[in-house]
Amino acid sequence: MFLRRKQSQNHQENDVAQRDAKVNELRIALGSLSGRSLKYCNDACLKRYLEARNWNVDKAHKMLEETLKWRATYKPDEIRWHEISHEGETGKVSRANFHDRYGRTVLIMRPGMQNTKDAEGNIRHLVYLIENSILNLGEGQEQMAWLIDFTGLSLSNSVPVRTARDIINILQNHYPERLAIAFLYNPPRIFEAFWKAVKYFLDPKTSQKVKFVYPKNKDSVEVMKSFFDVDNLPSEFGGKATLKYDHDEFSRMMAQDDVKTAKFWGFDEKSIHTANGHLGSQVAPEPTQLAPPAS
Repeated sequence: MFLRRKQSQNHQENDVAQRDAKVNELRIALGSLSGRSLKYCNDACLKRYLEARNWNVDKAHKMLEETLKWRATYKPDEIRWHEISHEGETGKVSRANFHDRYGRTVLIMRPGMQNTKDAEGNIRHLVYLIENSILNLGEGQEQMAWLIDFTGLSLSNSVPVRTARDIINILQNHYPERLAIAFLYNPPRIFEAFWKAVKYFLDPKTSQKVKFVYPKNKDSVEVMKSFFDVDNLPSEFGGKATLKYDHDEFSRMMAQDDVKTAKFWGFDEKSIHTANGHLGSQVAPEPTQLAPPAS
């Protein structure tokens, strides 16, 4: 018994050493980095890209290089709430005020609350909230959970497949290993055809993280309860809590986070004050103390 335990320990140590070596190899391959690219590419970040590519350094290097190019042009760390707050007026995507049982940040999505037909605006709004959720990850946390409520979804307000494809490409290519699990709660029949089209663009690892939950299916409900405390979970997802989205209150919270985001990424004081000027009275006097983004 002792020998087997020792062998297992040695195997784990060797595995950790090999992965650390691959992280170093990837860092060397990236070459000299500076500014926000250097801050983004910490060890945790490199490990996520390696994990997404089954620890193949060349593939992870290519993937990460593409992300750095995307971040340099799309500038997700420069999106501010005042630019996209109109997209969030109905609460179609918001950060929950509770965590899952593992302490992870939770994003709530309600596609039936769609309020615009601006595809790019919808994408920027979601990217902003993903960046914000990363900002709010607890120490040692790398992933978040998604809860998707389909109440009110119809053909008239559903997201076009093309937009869904673009969102999936951004999530899979530039936020690898950020999603822990996504619960699709009580999706209507209309979603089945949409899912068949969208699933084509998902890689197998991501697809396995998507769970369908039906209120009358005891097994799927039990799986969901294993991830969430029913006392915190909104009734829209089978819990006991009430889901209330207050756009003004949420905007004040995002304004606080915008200041922290700007400071984390090294924007000068002028840019922070400029953001505050746009947000006006939404900015609370004292920002909440949040964990810095684990890039």
